[in-house]
Amino acid sequence: MNRVLRIGLIAFLLVSSAYAEDERPRKGKEKKDVLIEERDRAHSVREVVQGVGVLEEKEVVEVKARRNMFTEGTVSGQVKIMYGLHDVDNGENTYSTAAGGTLKYELAEYKGFNAGAAFSTTHDINTLTGDGDKHNYYLSTLDSSYTELTEAYINYRYKDLNLRAGRQIVDTPLADSDDVRMISNTFEAYVATFEFNRWTFMAGKLQQWQGADSWNGRIDEGWQDTGDDGAYFGGVSLSKVLLDLNLWYYDFSEDTDFDSTTGNISNQSVYADVSLHNKFGEDFFLHTNLQYLNQSESDNSAIESSIYGALVEFVAYDLGFSVAYNKAQRKDGKGSFSGYGGGTLYTSMDNMIIDNITFDREVEAVVAGLSYSYQNFGFLYAYGDFDGEANSLGENEHVIEQNIGIEYRFSEDLTLAGICVINDNKEDTGSNAYFDDGDFVNYRVWLTYNF
Repeated sequence: MNRVLRIGLIAFLLVSSAYAEDERPRKGKEKKDVLIEERDRAHSVREVVQGVGVLEEKEVVEVKARRNMFTEGTVSGQVKIMYGLHDVDNGENTYSTAAGGTLKYELAEYKGFNAGAAFSTTHDINTLTGDGDKHNYYLSTLDSSYTELTEAYINYRYKDLNLRAGRQIVDTPLADSDDVRMISNTFEAYVATFEFNRWTFMAGKLQQWQGADSWNGRIDEGWQDTGDDGAYFGGVSLSKVLLDLNLWYYDFSEDTDFDSTTGNISNQSVYADVSLHNKFGEDFFLHTNLQYLNQSESDNSAIESSIYGALVEFVAYDLGFSVAYNKAQRKDGKGSFSGYGGGTLYTSMDNMIIDNITFDREVEAVVAGLSYSYQNFGFLYAYGDFDGEANSLGENEHVIEQNIGIEYRFSEDLTLAGICVINDNKEDTGSNAYFDDGDFVNYRVWLTYNF
């Protein structure tokens, strides 16, 4: 990105923050269309896709007798069917159709204590799935099925303090559920959360994780260590009428047994962001965001980075337009790590994230998005340009990705959605291909029913 565009983007952020009205943004008519109604708070295309058809937890009931913990417990879950086609330029096209979902049971709360457990499963529908080299195993596994106890935790709540231990959903900037395929990420963790007024304090340790991101984008191996000594984290968040703040620290330890293209990811990471939400008149909203990620190498991991980001989104009635920018400074022989999951960077798309090309080079990424909704229908288009300057070997990287998403909600519980991902590696290096087959187009269509 040239100097003029950078200066213009920064100036736009400052001016918009200074002159906008001091009112809280409207949340939307109803929570119907994630592609639109939640776009004003989603910080990347990846987050938008993750939010479509998401399984929402039911409210826990408090009881006065221990015996009622079971009788007043809640059952929730989701049934999901997904079709995926991976159309590649330099290899065999693959496709599959999978059916599965999640079934969860959570005890009612008694004197602050409760517990919960959830099973998640996915199975290929053989008649609608390719054989051999045509099998797209990213919706299930190489063996065409996966079933796991994805949550199993004990929870204790006292006033504003909450303690949870065991297998659970964790959503933080550098460790998240990333529910973009059949099985979302969950973590074996110990997490403490304290809320005071509009402040939220969180600290914990991640021991293991499983899900679509935990094994090169596959779930074949089940639970994986988050490091030989786990991963420690702590964060503080502030959410006010016009302002959101986040400050997080992570200590990722070396994982000598994790067979991944990521390799040793041990580092200390500091992440911060600030978001301003402004209203102009009745139906015009402006959201401006800044972020910073700094990572310091440990255990010779080659993870060391400084990444800056900005995001501007303007919403008029049901039409939204956004521009996101990230820049990773060059560190000789070093790369970046966006965490366990889809990552929190503003330019993260369905497939492409800036980590893919940051090793030993400076990278700038720009993602522009357009969203629109009409009643129960939602639409999203995003265009991303990831430009990496020459590394020490003189090799450049330049990846273009386009995401086209649609969503239709038949009801609050039944959602049909689809996405087309077009990925083009201009340098033909193969860095953007998770199938190692060069340029590709990926189609996914899914139906979810929550109960």
